[in-house]
Amino acid sequence: MIMEGFFIEDIDGLIFDVKGLLHPPDRVIAYLRYFPDREGERERRGVKYRKVYSLAERDTVLKTKKPEYLYFDPVFGIVLEGVPRDRIVKVYDPREKLSQLLGEEERSGLEEAAVHLALEIARKAGIPLSSIGVSGSMLVGLAGEGSDVDLVVFGEVNSRKAYRAVGDLMAEGGDVKAYDEFGLKRLYEFRLKDTTMSYEEFARSERRKHMSGLVMGYDFFLRFVKFPDEYGESYGEKRYTPLGYALIEGVVSDDSDAIFTPCRYVLEKVRVLDGVTKPVNEVFSLRGRFSDQAKEGEKIMAKGKVEAVTSEEGECFRLVIG
Repeated sequence: MIMEGFFIEDIDGLIFDVKGLLHPPDRVIAYLRYFPDREGERERRGVKYRKVYSLAERDTVLKTKKPEYLYFDPVFGIVLEGVPRDRIVKVYDPREKLSQLLGEEERSGLEEAAVHLALEIARKAGIPLSSIGVSGSMLVGLAGEGSDVDLVVFGEVNSRKAYRAVGDLMAEGGDVKAYDEFGLKRLYEFRLKDTTMSYEEFARSERRKHMSGLVMGYDFFLRFVKFPDEYGESYGEKRYTPLGYALIEGVVSDDSDAIFTPCRYVLEKVRVLDGVTKPVNEVFSLRGRFSDQAKEGEKIMAKGKVEAVTSEEGECFRLVIG
C-alpha cells in the first residue's frame, strides 16, 4: 500500500513524493519533487534531474508538463496534485531502500549515517528494523551535496517507541545529537519562510522535539507514520470544504497524534482572532515540521485554512496549516 514517505515515478520519469494516507481509487495524491532536465543539478544513471521545492513551483512545472495531474478532488474540495495509478511505473518503498543499503558492502558517508541511525533506533526502541525506511533523495537515488538523512518509522506502536528512543540516544551524547545553538539557527533560517515565530520561540520548541538533529555529522529528520488501517479514516468517509483563512488561539486538549505525519492537535477554549469565524476544534497538518509542535495543556496560536468536515456523525471544523 502506497503511503506517506513513499515516492512514485510516472511513465515519463517525473518523481513525486506521496502525501498523507488518504488517496482516491484512481490516483495517488503526490507532489512533484524531481523531473528530468538537461540543466538539472542532480544526476542518476546518466539522466539529469531538477529538484522543485515550493508548492507554487511544483504546480507551475506540473501545469506545463502534466496539467492532467492537477485535479479537483471532490473529497478534499480543492485542486491537488495526483498521479493516475495507471501512469505509475515505479513505487519507491523506504523500507526496501533501507534493506538494500544494509546489504551493500560499500556505502557513501550519507548512506552510512542513515544505516547507523536506523540500527541505533531499532536497537534502542526494540522495534523491527523492517519498520524503518529511508526516504527523501536517497530513496530515489538522487542524493546530492547537502542532502540529509530522511528516515520514516511506520506503525503507531513502533513510532511511539522510536520517538522515545531518539530522545534517549540524544541524551547519551553519542553519534546521535540534538542540534546545538548553531544548528538551530541554521534550521531556523531554512524554515524562516514558513514561520512567523521568533527565533527564541522556534528554538524552545525544537529543543524538546526528538525528530531532527545530527548523526555522524549529517543532518537528519524523522517522520512517524501510522499504517492506513491505524489512521481511523478511509478516503471518502468524510468531506472537507475550505471556508477561508483564520488566526486562532486555543488550548491543546489532546496531543496523542502530535508526533505523526499527518499530525493533529485537538483544541478547547478556542478563540478566533481574525478571519473566518467557526468553532474550530482541531489543528491539522500534512507537514512534518509541524509535528510535535505543542503539548497537552499548552496555549497555542495558529494561522491557516478553515475547513468544514462533514461525515455521518455531523459537521465540525478544523484549521489546516502548512
